[in-house]
Amino acid sequence: MKKLSLSLVFVFICLSSFSQNTLKLGNNKSPKATLADIAWLSGHWRGEAFGGITEEIWSPPLGDSMMGSFKLVSEGKTSFYEICQLVEENGSLSFRLKHFNSDLTGWEEKNEREEFPLVKVEKNAVYFDGFTIKRISANEIHMYVVISDEGEAEEVEFKYFRFSK
Repeated sequence: MKKLSLSLVFVFICLSSFSQNTLKLGNNKSPKATLADIAWLSGHWRGEAFGGITEEIWSPPLGDSMMGSFKLVSEGKTSFYEICQLVEENGSLSFRLKHFNSDLTGWEEKNEREEFPLVKVEKNAVYFDGFTIKRISANEIHMYVVISDEGEAEEVEFKYFRFSK
């Protein structure tokens, strides 16, 4: 019985580690990268999460940044927005965002923002600290973000498809 329990724990740990898509920077330094490495993110994307429709829109690189926005619509009403920035800084990249209610009142304090330093960049994926974007194809991306709620951390997946009318 003890052997079976240990085997089940081992299998669970293995499966858990394979389901993780996000990385932590820890005490490491962010690697060299430019916006050209992630220009494939540009475009209008839609998906479903949190019981509603999610939308991400990313501008092509211009200057030292890419501008992005996120919107969640549930039951025909906007739940919240995010204004996002991918920025070249100190020879690397950083992902920044601020949250807003549907009436544009902010979640973070005026001079505060969420910031995710770069951990690793690959041809079809970019890993920020607790946030990952993977290009599945020219018309599909998956995003993974670690969301903490009352001390519990959970990795949430967002599947997006290129949207055009």
